[in-house]
Amino acid sequence: MQVGVRNCTESSMDQGIEMKGCVCRIKNCAGQLLSMEEDLVTDLDDDSWDLVWRDLRLKATFLYIDLSRVISRSENDERRKALTLLANKFFYSTDELGDAVTSRSVPLVRMCFNDTAQALREVVAALTPPQ
Repeated sequence: MQVGVRNCTESSMDQGIEMKGCVCRIKNCAGQLLSMEEDLVTDLDDDSWDLVWRDLRLKATFLYIDLSRVISRSENDERRKALTLLANKFFYSTDELGDAVTSRSVPLVRMCFNDTAQALREVVAALTPPQ
């Protein structure tokens, strides 16, 4: 094999590793996001609300990037559509949660967090291969 020339097998291995990395980061970020519940359901001071909002936005951004990669590289069109639908549901609920955090209404935050958590669990379940 010539230096600088990659064969198809190496390229598909790299993509497989990248996909596993994306799924791993999605699951890790999902766990972190779900663990934010305690912070979101208590009355916080102004600085804490701002930190929670920023943390939520940051996690949503990482999830968006990795989910986008997973969806775009899905070989099955049906799976791609299902993941897109679940991801859109999750990001919609995340936007609603962000608005609730901005409003600083604990009851609204609780409700929106529950919707977001459920949507996120559905996304993670769809990424987990059946056993």
